[in-house]
Amino acid sequence: MEHFQFETSLWLPRRGDDVFEFFSNAYNLERITPPWLHFRVITPAPILMQAGTRIDYWLRIRGVPVRWRTRITAWDPPHRFVDEQIRGPYRVWIHEHRFREMAGGTLCEDLVRYAPMGGALMNRLFVARDVRSIFAYRAAQLKQIFTPDGRHLSP
Repeated sequence: MEHFQFETSLWLPRRGDDVFEFFSNAYNLERITPPWLHFRVITPAPILMQAGTRIDYWLRIRGVPVRWRTRITAWDPPHRFVDEQIRGPYRVWIHEHRFREMAGGTLCEDLVRYAPMGGALMNRLFVARDVRSIFAYRAAQLKQIFTPDGRHLSP
């Protein structure tokens, strides 16, 4: 099974604790996921984030309804956490989120290791482009949520 990797980073004008707190609320994922995915968290609130927490989602990938379940496999506030797919559209999906305070704000780094169904061909035709688009949308939303003057907009 062939694995692929995607990495991106984004600097936000807020302290690491504040940024990590935003990511600690699983429902905020709905705010930063592109509307074309029709993404919804279906695990009932409240969700206590910690190692071992399981979260269920519903979304559409290219129009196909998908249920996705992840487990938090590493939880190190306010520096990093890892979520791994335990059921969903990939053979493997491991997403590490890292947060480092720098230059008066926080550098948010994402490292995704994944193996799509259909392997290299599906990755080349669809998946790699979709992953890039999803993270580009996410970056734009995060920039809007965390305003230049450092105020955090409420949900």
